[in-house]
Amino acid sequence: MRGHLARILCVGLPAMFLGVFFVYPVVSILGLGLSDGGIKHLTGLPANATFRAIAWFTLWQAVASTVLAVVMALPAAHLIARRNFSGRRLLRAATTVPFVLPTVVVGGAFLVLFDRFGLNGGPVRLTHTVWAVLIAHVFFNVAVVVRTVGSFWEGMDPAVEEQARVLGASQLRTFGLVTLPRLWPAIASAASIVFLFCLTSFGVILLLGGPGIATLETEIWRHAVWRGDFRAATALAIVQLVAVIAVVAVSNRLQHRRAMGQRTVLHRAPTAGRLELVANLGLLGVVLGLPVVVLIEQSFSSGSGYSIGNYRALAERVNLLPVTALEALGNSLVFAVVAVLLAVTVGGLASLVVVHGPRVLSRTFDLGLMVPLGASAVTIGFGMLIALDQPPLDLRSSRWLVPVAHALIGIPFVMRTLVPTLRSIDSRLREVAAVLGAPPRLVRRLVDLPIAGRALAVGAGFAFAVSLGEFGATSFLPRQPDRLTAPLALFRLLGTPGQALRGQAMALAVVLMVLTALSVLLIESRRESMGGEL
Repeated sequence: MRGHLARILCVGLPAMFLGVFFVYPVVSILGLGLSDGGIKHLTGLPANATFRAIAWFTLWQAVASTVLAVVMALPAAHLIARRNFSGRRLLRAATTVPFVLPTVVVGGAFLVLFDRFGLNGGPVRLTHTVWAVLIAHVFFNVAVVVRTVGSFWEGMDPAVEEQARVLGASQLRTFGLVTLPRLWPAIASAASIVFLFCLTSFGVILLLGGPGIATLETEIWRHAVWRGDFRAATALAIVQLVAVIAVVAVSNRLQHRRAMGQRTVLHRAPTAGRLELVANLGLLGVVLGLPVVVLIEQSFSSGSGYSIGNYRALAERVNLLPVTALEALGNSLVFAVVAVLLAVTVGGLASLVVVHGPRVLSRTFDLGLMVPLGASAVTIGFGMLIALDQPPLDLRSSRWLVPVAHALIGIPFVMRTLVPTLRSIDSRLREVAAVLGAPPRLVRRLVDLPIAGRALAVGAGFAFAVSLGEFGATSFLPRQPDRLTAPLALFRLLGTPGQALRGQAMALAVVLMVLTALSVLLIESRRESMGGEL
């Protein structure tokens, strides 16, 4: 009886959570978009010159950002994968931090950087240009390429390259004719993920692009939040949803090819040369480190020098915000904890179904609960805005709708770490425990739980970091002013002129950055103890 109830819970709770908070909002978007008025908006988009310009910009900036991220990341991927040096693990962890930083923090960092070096006006202007967007996208996505390509590269047999060099091929020729074709599955897989992230970029476009630059993502938000034109926003959301589904399908196929093509070979990596090490660290320092350093420096800057005045101001109320920045940070921390609990519960139960459930159910859960990771946060937030604001599910006034949206984005991270771990548990361990007389419940507690617990902690860390900095979905949801989150408060502070508010924004950005960075470093320490690449 208990086993039957447990199976119902494992299947029913994740299915209900996904159905109510993702499927229903998406269906609501489709329903509004395919109504009589919605169809008119949707069919009229191809003839709309503004839409064509926005769609074209959305596409080409994503392509350009992807190419730049791959080119910039390959030297670092080679260094981490094929060279041995002191601080290798720390560098791997450091390259991961930018990926989980809140977009508003990164936007603020680059705004300060451009201002610090006089790049917001005059002969060279980067503020509110496409170049600012491309640079920020590279900052975010270098980690994806380094981790994806680097882990693949590390497992490749170097003997083939060595044979080419013995036969007289130059280092460059060897890379172009031998290494690059073997790396292509991993590069293509990483590029597809980066392209998806850049295609659905929201905070970066909004902050660094300014009012003159628009993508499908930002236009959905502007039509829904600023103009109250839900039908136009819905038409754009449908186009965005179709594009995302297509990219996710391609990405999944490329990741499958990468996994099929990977054959791990253990080999001893040579020690990195001083010139190679300095050149790579210098490049990473400029690309990833300089914006962070300038952000920290400016957070302590005041009119008379340097002080902690900006940090003290976080506890002071300003007219721009309904609560203090410190209270907004407290809201974010509470929401992040709740989101983690939801993500761990739902993702953990779903992972059990994926690993131990019937084949059809396993595949359905594996795909269904991964879809929110590919769908844009703006689409999730907009769907909840129109679906959960009226009976039978009037939840917009609930303070817990924000962490629910964050949990939807965090669940895939939990499953990505937990499912491979559960599948890797040696069945012989369970058999030995059973032979010794342990009942099934005790076997799961003594064998499965300790091993899965480490993976669950890693997934929870990712979910916490994502929730803490989430901006896209949250921008649609908070109705009560006192439930303002730190990313929303930071966005308002950055968008308002005034040195005092800018200083407070920098201090809040640094606090958010430190919290997310610490969570990532803890994740890395757990990952290393698990002995695998997540």
